[in-house]
Amino acid sequence: MGASLIWSEAFWHRSTVDIARGLLGALLLRDLPEGRLLARIVETEAYLQHDPACHSVRDLPGVGLVHRKTARNAAMFGLPAHAYIYFTYGNHFMLNVVTQPEGVPEAVLIRAVEPLDGVEVMARLRGYRDARALSNGPGKLTQALGIDGTLNGHDLRLPPLQLVDGEPVPAERIVTTTRIGISKAVDCPWRFYERGNAWVSRK
Repeated sequence: MGASLIWSEAFWHRSTVDIARGLLGALLLRDLPEGRLLARIVETEAYLQHDPACHSVRDLPGVGLVHRKTARNAAMFGLPAHAYIYFTYGNHFMLNVVTQPEGVPEAVLIRAVEPLDGVEVMARLRGYRDARALSNGPGKLTQALGIDGTLNGHDLRLPPLQLVDGEPVPAERIVTTTRIGISKAVDCPWRFYERGNAWVSRK
């Protein structure tokens, strides 16, 4: 087996935007009592430290944008290649990968994955039989892979949730567009997805 691309030093010594693009095609390996699940990342979004849409940023009247570390977002200030998982909309967990050195709160949201192995388990966890709807959104994929807040801050080199090498998506098949589902910094072109993939959340 050759050297790991994902776990090479060079992979993480890049901008968060480049890492978001580079994570397309990487694999998530999830170990559960019901079995091992495998999914391929097909859509990501980057969130940067001076980005008004980033969870670490607060816009204070008369002050401007400042960082504020809280119990909810503390994992984003931690080590790179660890999980930052938060709860939103009252019923969804969202999986992010921390991307920068400790103290620099930047991360990549995993927006959609393509199921590869353990699809029946994913369907049971989702309570949904349509294969294309199992993981074509950030809240759907965490439910399908059994990911919740207990994995917040988890080192993604280790079980039970690992980030492993897949086949990188060629540049000509990567679509770059603006992020979705946010109300601030909506014009930033920091969303990436694999062209033609059926599991992308929104074309």
